[in-house]
Amino acid sequence: KGRPERLAVLDYGLFQVHANGRVIGICGYVIQTSAGETVLIDTGFPAKYADDADAATAEDELGSFGQVLALTHDNLAPAQLAELGLAPNDIDLMIQSHTHIDHVGFMHAFPGVPILIAAAERALPRPLYWSGKQAMEWPDADYVTLTGDTDIGRGFHVFLAPGHAPGQLAFMIDLPQTGSVLLTSDAISRPAEIDEAFDGSWDEPLAIRNGARLMAAAAERQAMVIFGHCPDQWKTLRKAPDWYT
Repeated sequence: KGRPERLAVLDYGLFQVHANGRVIGICGYVIQTSAGETVLIDTGFPAKYADDADAATAEDELGSFGQVLALTHDNLAPAQLAELGLAPNDIDLMIQSHTHIDHVGFMHAFPGVPILIAAAERALPRPLYWSGKQAMEWPDADYVTLTGDTDIGRGFHVFLAPGHAPGQLAFMIDLPQTGSVLLTSDAISRPAEIDEAFDGSWDEPLAIRNGARLMAAAAERQAMVIFGHCPDQWKTLRKAPDWYT
């Protein structure tokens, strides 16, 4: 109903990918609108990774892919919301960009909050979680499913951009001062992924096509681009409790 007025980047911790040694930030977002609505995009790792990262990694068989480097209870979704003066019952809509382990840890923690998700993702028997071990069931929630690009409000556009995952979403929001901001999520993890032709993606041709589409939209709108897991950019991003306005 309302237009986006401000955007906060949530810090869900640091992770190292074994294959290339890349250290990536895990991010989520909060968007607040002129109508007083609060939207949460993604919820980070499950709480067990803050309790005991080694035990959680072993349980989920995540060690073959990488390791958590820095993830405390301050990096969990409830604490990150608290940085903004928010509680779970302040969230009006949750959006899941896709359902990998570093994005779905607190899907269950917002009872009564509708979840916007791609239909292709919701149609899976379980969330993707981690390919080594599908250990998560779908939470009981009111799911709103997308089958294509859509506007969910004035100045709030959602792209269906599969490639990294079957139902990958990305977002373009228009802020009063910053202007247009493209949140690529994992549709484009970092600029170099474009040059690498999205090697290793779930569907590389789809990832290439949708990556190009997103970057074209950003160029057309002269948008600020926030990538899903860009090590260099992560260090420079303004994070909660600060806002982009």
